Amino acid sequence: MEVERSLGFEPVDREFEQPGYHIESRVPGAGRPRFIEVKGRVSGNGAATITVTKNEILYSLNKPEDYVLAIVEFLGDNDHRVHYLRQPFQRRRTSG
Repeated sequence: MEVERSLGFEPVDREFEQPGYHIESRVPGAGRPRFIEVKGRVSGNGAATITVTKNEILYSLNKPEDYVLAIVEFLGDNDHRVHYLRQPFQRRRTSG
């Protein structure tokens, strides 16, 4: 939420509604919404993966231009870094 505000957006927490993202964010007064799913991980713990739900993936595929996966990297001492990934998931192509 803090990062979105610093970028000039107006974020709204939607986490408890479980729509497939945590934050809905807009440009003040105009613009279409951005749907942001937030995942956190501790830096340097060796974890190479982030777990997402089927609902999160499906929502991102339905709104590919508007969906953002935000990875919050916790660095220690209450410090963190946020990485934004646009269109983080792709449809699997099947051969026919």
